[in-house]
Amino acid sequence: MQTIPYNRIAAVNYARKWAFARNPAYYNFDGIGGDCTNFVSQCLYAGSGIMNFTPIFGWYYLSLSDRTASWTGVEYLYNFLVNNQSVGPYATLVPKGEAKPGDIVQLGSRDGDFYHTAIITDTSPRILVASHSADVLNKPLSRYRYETARFLHIDGVRV
Repeated sequence: MQTIPYNRIAAVNYARKWAFARNPAYYNFDGIGGDCTNFVSQCLYAGSGIMNFTPIFGWYYLSLSDRTASWTGVEYLYNFLVNNQSVGPYATLVPKGEAKPGDIVQLGSRDGDFYHTAIITDTSPRILVASHSADVLNKPLSRYRYETARFLHIDGVRV
């Protein structure tokens, strides 16, 4: 299987374009649990160009009724990215200081329940993020209230 680079610039540019709007090609999940992971998946797709159509455990979106849980669910996206050995983006859990623009941060509670996904838009001099549900662009991560965070570095894309 071939690996191609993840286009971080395209992912961040997508985040900037859609941070305060909704791309009509995708369902808006704000009313049914939140749109944060859906938005980040769209950004990842903009940077990867490849979906993984494996039933149940893949990562894809065709419509509200034809998608995987990993496209819209915080834990499911994490599990897909760190365990993906097939096509599509894949990631490694890294320390905060190793995160780059285009990478993902997930926020959680002390008990390990992760509830929010955002895309990193800048890291210098501090981490800035874009997200949906509470729509933000270039919000300092330090302005969020959370007990734990995990940083997913997108290593590449398998095709």
